[in-house]
Amino acid sequence: MRAIRGLWCWRRNPLRRSTDLAESRLALAALLLMVVVTPLIGTAVGHLAQDSLHRTVREQHRARHLVTATVVRKLSRSPLDTDPDTSSSRDLRSRVIADWTAPDGTFQHGPTLSDLKSPHRGDRFAMWTDAHGRTVARPLDSATASTHAVLAGVGAALLTAGVVEVARRLLVWRMVRRRYVSWDQAWEQAGPDWGRTGTGS
Repeated sequence: MRAIRGLWCWRRNPLRRSTDLAESRLALAALLLMVVVTPLIGTAVGHLAQDSLHRTVREQHRARHLVTATVVRKLSRSPLDTDPDTSSSRDLRSRVIADWTAPDGTFQHGPTLSDLKSPHRGDRFAMWTDAHGRTVARPLDSATASTHAVLAGVGAALLTAGVVEVARRLLVWRMVRRRYVSWDQAWEQAGPDWGRTGTGS
């Protein structure tokens, strides 16, 4: 709004310099880019991210299978466990030795994480595996994918607006520097006495 007001005020002002008009036009162009281009880029990035994430959701749901495992015994927590899945949900999940049947029909036995608070031998729990029975993370769901896509679109829009504003500020800075240089040159031409030489003062 200030850019439009600035353009209108400088239209026929006798004190207007060419740099003033250029700064106002630059501010107006930056405003139009932010209002028009930024939402378009945000929407495009959001749609691309949504397509990609929903394709990932479909692939993960095809490749990952929910199976039922049986607890053989509980494992103590490893002090050197650096797996983010186990460290972030340490209080909600327990490490156990379990038996399960893979989707391809093979019998599997080994350590895994269970959502049981106090697992005992024979307890059953659901877990995600690949087609060969190897444990995998839960597949991404559609709601989470959509949320990530929206965040990607908003982030792209904000980044675009930031780039436009930084470019505008850099261009204004260069204009101001040039104005200072031209003022210095005009000052040198006028001389230190402002044209009073020979007036007897």
